[in-house]
Amino acid sequence: MSDDKPSGLARGLTHYGDAGFALYLRRSFARSMGYSSALLARPTIGICHAASDLNNCHRHFPELIEAVKRGVLAAGGLPLAFPTISLGEVFLHPTSLMYRNLMAMDVEEMCRAQPLDAVVLLGGCDKTVPAQLMGAASANVPAVQLVAGPMLSARHEGERLGACTDCRRFWASFRGGSIDATAIARVETRLATTAGTCAVMGTASTMACIAEALGMTLPGTAAIPAVHADRLRAGEETGRTAVALAASRLTPDRILTPEAVENALRVLLAIGGSTNAIIHLTAIAGRVGVRVSLPRLNELSDSTPVLVDLKPTGSHYMEDFFAAGGMSAVLHELKPMLHLDCITVTGETLAQRLAAPPDWIDREVIRTLERPFHASGGLVALFGTLAPNGAILKRAAASANLFERSGRAVVFASPSDLAARVDDPSLDVREDDFLVMQHSGPTSGYGMPESGYLPIPAKLARAGVKDMVRISDARMSGTAYGTVVLHVSPEAALGGPLAFVRTGDRIRLSVRERRLDLEVDAPELARRKKDRRATTPPARGYQRLYAEHVLQAEDGCDFDFLRGERRALSPD
Repeated sequence: MSDDKPSGLARGLTHYGDAGFALYLRRSFARSMGYSSALLARPTIGICHAASDLNNCHRHFPELIEAVKRGVLAAGGLPLAFPTISLGEVFLHPTSLMYRNLMAMDVEEMCRAQPLDAVVLLGGCDKTVPAQLMGAASANVPAVQLVAGPMLSARHEGERLGACTDCRRFWASFRGGSIDATAIARVETRLATTAGTCAVMGTASTMACIAEALGMTLPGTAAIPAVHADRLRAGEETGRTAVALAASRLTPDRILTPEAVENALRVLLAIGGSTNAIIHLTAIAGRVGVRVSLPRLNELSDSTPVLVDLKPTGSHYMEDFFAAGGMSAVLHELKPMLHLDCITVTGETLAQRLAAPPDWIDREVIRTLERPFHASGGLVALFGTLAPNGAILKRAAASANLFERSGRAVVFASPSDLAARVDDPSLDVREDDFLVMQHSGPTSGYGMPESGYLPIPAKLARAGVKDMVRISDARMSGTAYGTVVLHVSPEAALGGPLAFVRTGDRIRLSVRERRLDLEVDAPELARRKKDRRATTPPARGYQRLYAEHVLQAEDGCDFDFLRGERRALSPD
């Protein structure tokens, strides 16, 4: 190591009142696992992983952990793998976002409490990558992220399938009556056929790209398919890098700068990434005191074109993105817009990484700045009387003909109310109405689920309606698409304006003006507010902690007591 600070097993000794005894005892118990004296004298490299039988994205982790261990051992370190809780996106009730902060706390405390000189963060499923980066940022131990990698696409009756954009397309066809139960059952067996995260630019792949843009993963590793041999080679090299980090003591606070966060925002917009990434990047940045501003997001969106043609906004899959040049190609195209002096886990600056252009880029998948797929970024923030603190629209996945309009609200009081009534044949709803769902935000008891992708009412779906304006304080999956306004803040459960919308009200949406307005006069709103009843918080446990301390969407839905001290973007 570079100085005389304790390292390896001598770090953070258990308090017995006798430091020599504590180290003696620790080594004794470590020897019971069969380690030699030579290995126990090496720097300790933690492999913090989220493998679980309730997380299909991570089923290849045993092999990937072994690859990381090879790299650590070859570079002179001692690899020590340990688990944290895992967040399997579709296996958690009410939603994985509610438990992201719990996993972040788990990662933070285990990185801080255990004798680790550096740590490899091994995750992939939607909330695991942000949870690990949040925890590592707060612990501020040298860390490098290794993502699971995306699934390969599958085949079905002559076409490619990829979870989960295609799953929504087929389910919409089933709801609309154009395919039957036998057909949807066949599709179910063919949507997800390998290890790894969703095969499209959903939240998992978006966060993998953001981790690379932040400088927290090795160059070129975000998009390697989970089952590709290069993923194992990336694991081995990540292990080597972790040993180098232990020697250099390059900590996350030096990497996760305001400039790096702005680079990540540029990348998010250029890849047409998930709306969830705004919440996660805001939470990660907040751990090191960097604030993500929604007005600044709009400024960046106006000047950052969409360069990548991937589902759900395009037609390709993550394996195509990898073969086309991946994140190295995207960063090279964005180079004139990026802060190039940002440091990465390799110790290089972004400028050094991008000094030489990629050997080849597939322009069917990744375009140049001069010939983008869309002239402006994939996401936009809206403000107005219905969303004083902001809301998010993924315009790259929306219908442009719905961007400037006023509509009649058809209101659902909660996700449960939506499920009970959306397909009722007697529902009073027309194609040009706005579907509105309340009480699905962070403190609602539903935990801000991915229910913002409100289904088209069955009778309209059967009539051929494909898209409608949908508004809520919920989230939606990064694999979803449509004209869906999300993250409305303040949320309904806190008495935000969304709570007082009634069926029949008029709402005005203007993407051009960045506006979302409830067209109800002030006296009528005041009368409605008098009738509001406060929600009852959970009685105990983590859900009570969550309800009492979770912040709103514009602050990343992190806990108020976990945010870092404010850091500003450096002047150019």
